[in-house]
Parts: sequence; structure tokens; C-alpha cells
Amino acid sequence: MVQVLIGVATILAAANGASIAVEPAADWPCFHGPNRDNKSPDQGLLKEWPAGGPKLVWKTEIVGKGFSSATIADSTVYITGDVANVCTLFAFDMNGTLKWKMDAGQGWEQKNYTGSRGSATVDGGLVYVLNAHGVLTCFDAKTGQRKWSHTAKEFGGSAGGWGYAESPLIYKTAVVFKPGGSGCIVALNKQTGALMWKSSGFSAGPEYSSCMTFSLGNQDFIATGTRGGIVCVNATTGAKVWMNDFCANNTANCPTPAFSDGHLFWSNGYGKGCICLKPGPAGATVVWQGQQMVCHHGGYVIHEGHIYGDSAKTVCLDLKTGQEKWSERFVGKGSLTYADGMLYLFGESGGKAALVACTPEKPQLKGEFSVAGTGASWAHPVVIGGRLYLRYDTNLYCYDVKAK
Repeated sequence: MVQVLIGVATILAAANGASIAVEPAADWPCFHGPNRDNKSPDQGLLKEWPAGGPKLVWKTEIVGKGFSSATIADSTVYITGDVANVCTLFAFDMNGTLKWKMDAGQGWEQKNYTGSRGSATVDGGLVYVLNAHGVLTCFDAKTGQRKWSHTAKEFGGSAGGWGYAESPLIYKTAVVFKPGGSGCIVALNKQTGALMWKSSGFSAGPEYSSCMTFSLGNQDFIATGTRGGIVCVNATTGAKVWMNDFCANNTANCPTPAFSDGHLFWSNGYGKGCICLKPGPAGATVVWQGQQMVCHHGGYVIHEGHIYGDSAKTVCLDLKTGQEKWSERFVGKGSLTYADGMLYLFGESGGKAALVACTPEKPQLKGEFSVAGTGASWAHPVVIGGRLYLRYDTNLYCYDVKAK
């Protein structure tokens, strides 16, 4: 249920719609990377793992309970975890040595899945963390010094039964998150925390996905999943552009929408399935929907016109038609990411990781291994700087995946 998050820099827009992107760098400054597309810019990586998996560079067992993923920026690895009912933000150097740790508010010790949720977002020397109780805190990225904080309650929001699981979005001068309610989405000045805008034209519970951005021509939009369905707002004002009630009032809407080639895709679990929309400047047309992908927490990635994602198995669909190309139970239900033509899979049970080619043709398993931990693993894998980061339970692992 940890989805999300998120960071934006250079806009590459086209008349038929283009995602917001940044130049490749050895940073993964937010959940699902700098372009919020779950795709690493890395090249020159292993196409097959040795027996037992790639070389372990380092590991730490102190990051606390949680489901958040690693964030990497300015030669620092950030991750959140609950320790003694405190949501803690950890900062490690590239050798796995702890640089500092800071209190990010109350942890989540309720009966429904103890641990941190949202991944940290790093931008301009600042780190943003939203804890499970809806407290958004801004820290100095180098020292951990607290700069400012706000609560979702201040903006009229309240959490669903599993707490807040969102990772903050950076859009230009704003940090964006979703308290829920009549001002469901808010944008705050990323330096000061001052309110810039609240969304208008709809009211909805926040649910568990994060906000994402996409462009149509010279206009920027923010889309996200809510309890009322998928919604799109103007990125500058927060005014509602359109809303679709697919998955409204579902048990939980966890994954974040993904955009590519003028198409916006969203999938959810609990038997709901998926929907593909073609958004315009004032509305969105349903291209297709169905049960081809029923994604609970594991997310998906769009590459060369195809969607690869979790549906109890790993599934490949044609983006524009929804046609299934293949489905395979490599790690069972789990999460995934993309790097250098390959899919990195991570199962939600047993800590199993696997490598397969990212292709619409039926792929072959190119390596597998397991990491230690207990309970469900909903942290998504990260590949950046030639390294693979896996988080399971209180453990964070770093592997060397460069081709030799």
C-alpha cells in the first residue's frame, strides 16, 4: 500500500501529450524515480544474475518496520521506518553507514500492518516525509534539521483505515500531497510550507496512492487516485479538470496512475481491475477497461507501448488495447521496476527477487535470490547508480548489478 511518489523537473511536452521528465542522473530522489515513471536511466547492467544473485554491497538491519522504498540523492540513501512507535527518517552514506536519523512523528502501531508507509522525497537540499497519521515534515537533507511541518487535519483531511501511505510530489515551487476532504489535494511552498492552493470542485477521501504529473501541450496536470475514483486537477490552481468514478468506494485504492503516449492507466486490487483513459484539456475518454490487471500494491511500468505490472502474477498488456501479451508467476504477487531493458521483480512474500527481460514476448527468468525478513513486503525495488536496493521488514539491502 505504499505507493507513491515523486518529483518533477524538466518538461518535455508534445502536442499529443508527453510526460514530465528530467535528464538522467544517478539519483532516485522520490518514489518511482525522478520522472515518476518507475524507470531507471541506468545502462550497462547485468542481463543475467549469477547463482545466488548479484554481489551484496552492504545491508543494514536497523531501519525499523515499514513498507517504504529507498530514495537516493546527493550520495545519500534515505528511508523511513517505525522504531518504538516513532516514524523515523534514516540517512545512510553510499557504504551503508548511518549519517543521521530523525523523528518524523508518531509511528503506526495499529493492528492493520505496523510500519511506515510513504517513501521520502528529496528536492533542493530538503527531504519531505508524510507519516501514516498525515503529518508532513520538511527536513534539511544534509543534517536532518526539521524545517517545518503541517498536518492533513489542518486542511480538513482524515485518513482511511490504513493511514496515509502517500509520498509527496514536487511540482515547480510546490510540494503537493493529499489530505482528503473538500480540499482533497493541497500545494504548499516547498521552502516555507505556506499554502499555495487547495483543490476545488470535488470532495474525496485520500486513499493510498500518490499524486503524479503529466502534460498536454503546454498545460500541466496532476492526477491521483482517491476514494471517489481517479481525479485530474490543474497543476497551477488545483481546480478539478475531470473525475472518473472507476474504483470509487473500493476497499482500498493503492497504486498511483501512470501516463505515457497520451494514455493514463490506473489499476486496483480487490477484484476491481484496470482502466485506460485518454485525457484531454477538459475531460477524459475511456479507451478500455477490464480485469486484465488487478494490482493491489505492486504497481506497474509502461515501456514501449506495453504495461508490465502486478496481478498476483507479473502481467504484460498492450497499453492502447488492453490485450494481454503474457502472464507469469515469477515471484507471485509483488512489485517491480525497470532498468536497462530488464524488469526487477520483488515478491510480497518470502523476500524473493527475480530478473526478467522487459519484452512483450514471453520472457525467461534470468536470475533469482531471496532476502531475509518477515511478514508482507510491499516496498518497491529501486535500481540506480548500478545498484539494486531492496527493503524487507527492518532490513535494507544494496546489491551491485553493474555488468562487468
